[in-house]
Amino acid sequence: MTKSTNVRTVAIETSGKPNDLQTLPTVDVVIPCYNYGKFLNSCVKSVLTQPGVRVKAMIIDDASTDDTAVTGQELAARYEAVQFRRHSTNKGHIATYNEGLLEWSTGDYVVLLSADDMLAPGALNHAVRIMEADKSLGMVYGRTIHFQNQNELPRAIETVPRFDKFTGCDWIKRRLHAGYNVITSPEVVVRGSIQRTVGGYRAELPHSGDLEMWLRIAAVSNVAYVRGVQAYYRVHARSMQRTIYKSSFVDLVHRKAAFDYFLEHHPTFQQWRRTVNLTLAREALWDACRAYDHNRIESSRIEELVQFALDSSPESQSSSEYSALRRRHLLGAALCNRTQIFIVPAAIRWMSQKLKKNRMLQHGL
Repeated sequence: MTKSTNVRTVAIETSGKPNDLQTLPTVDVVIPCYNYGKFLNSCVKSVLTQPGVRVKAMIIDDASTDDTAVTGQELAARYEAVQFRRHSTNKGHIATYNEGLLEWSTGDYVVLLSADDMLAPGALNHAVRIMEADKSLGMVYGRTIHFQNQNELPRAIETVPRFDKFTGCDWIKRRLHAGYNVITSPEVVVRGSIQRTVGGYRAELPHSGDLEMWLRIAAVSNVAYVRGVQAYYRVHARSMQRTIYKSSFVDLVHRKAAFDYFLEHHPTFQQWRRTVNLTLAREALWDACRAYDHNRIESSRIEELVQFALDSSPESQSSSEYSALRRRHLLGAALCNRTQIFIVPAAIRWMSQKLKKNRMLQHGL
């Protein structure tokens, strides 16, 4: 474990000289796919057009019922750098991820890229250059653009992005203090040796396994954030974020599970358990407050949010969010919604969240 230091911002140096293909670092890109066959071509193209690295892609079809098998086989036949394999029965996303990351990948670096997402131009080159220059880094991530229509994506900007470096210890403490994940997933490049050291995704964490993974990687290495777009994340009705895990209550439960699992296996950070639990509890209580303001008590699962808060952190009863919820409860959801009596604190909270998002886009925190 490295000692915590202040954030250091540096620039990626470029030589402008072409590299011999055989001397370039290797990057293995694992592409799990379940019924996303229509997105495969654009996903694979975004991988194969990455400059400055030797890339290899493995498409793993988890027993899809659409045309994934046909498209995957065609891509593997067309491109030497693409491999394809298909499960006879559905194994689920965690098993599929680990098959690619741990059983197949042998490269210097590894990326997990869902078939409906894409890498931004130059993303792998940016991340790999940073890690080649600093062997203490085990993970590099950057900005992700969320999109629905592929035609809306911006053209590549020919600039060399700067990046921020964090010690792993400092990065973990910031996550425990904030209580939320700052990484979508496709924007992450992991050093292969580090991935094989820490292992794969935890089956116990089907929704928040990525958050626990990033914490685990930061526990054994340093982390860097590229101040530029590294990936494109497709938002559509069939994604898990829009189906199984769409409610704030479910998201909170799974986030807490990730933090709990990490802290249980990394006692060095146990002192931060109280902090992260209180942070999550206050977020749950505020979600309950907003349900009153919008008169959506039943659909927002208020009772479960409040119980989650109290179970996570009994001291949350002394928080400003708990007091705010009690005031709303006395007035009733209909009156709160009709009068918008609490619009000022809601606006202040909204502005605070916006500032946090801007900071995350700028520095990855």
